Amino acid sequence: MTTWEYATVPLIVHATKQILDQWGEDGWELVQVVPGPDGNSIVAYLKRPKEQ
Repeated sequence: MTTWEYATVPLIVHATKQILDQWGEDGWELVQVVPGPDGNSIVAYLKRPKEQ
């Protein structure tokens, strides 16, 4: 059974692609993007398989 680790990452609007590309190169998969708690920012939720 695969187990997962998760990360939440604040995104800077003008650098979203670069931020997500970097996390993707490290093996993270984007799950969802939601508004941040202040309503003005956005937060990405990512996951990747946990190393056994």
